[in-house]
Amino acid sequence: MTHTLLLVTHIGAGLAGLLLGPVVMIWHRAMTAYVAAVLVVCLTAIGLVLVVRPDLWWLIPVSALTLGLALVGRASERRRFRGWTHGYVHGLGGSYIAQVTALVVVWLVVNGPVQGPAQLIPWLAPTAVGTVLIEIWRRGTVVRWQPR
Repeated sequence: MTHTLLLVTHIGAGLAGLLLGPVVMIWHRAMTAYVAAVLVVCLTAIGLVLVVRPDLWWLIPVSALTLGLALVGRASERRRFRGWTHGYVHGLGGSYIAQVTALVVVWLVVNGPVQGPAQLIPWLAPTAVGTVLIEIWRRGTVVRWQPR
């Protein structure tokens, strides 16, 4: 029962985070909801590791880092220090990349057809593509963006 509740909550929060990420990239007022979704995803991921898959212990620090990135994005946008757009875009974008990576890995590697050395592609492709897109976004959109 605990496993099912954790899994359903994890999937729901993950879906919310994946849907809210692009919204926050356009409309920053959704940041609190996005960070809340990431928090729930990370907490339920830790619960799932502890209850179901202790062999995946290394996902606990990954969860903490994902939440940390979302918090860096939120703090950067709120404080607006010099160069804040770097923290905002890379914090928000990095946490979003982590969520996309988790979805792709579960879909293609854990529950899917990708085996052997090709498993590296789902793990690395979201970061390779996402980092470039994040920097394009930062240079083109956020620098001219004037929220509030």
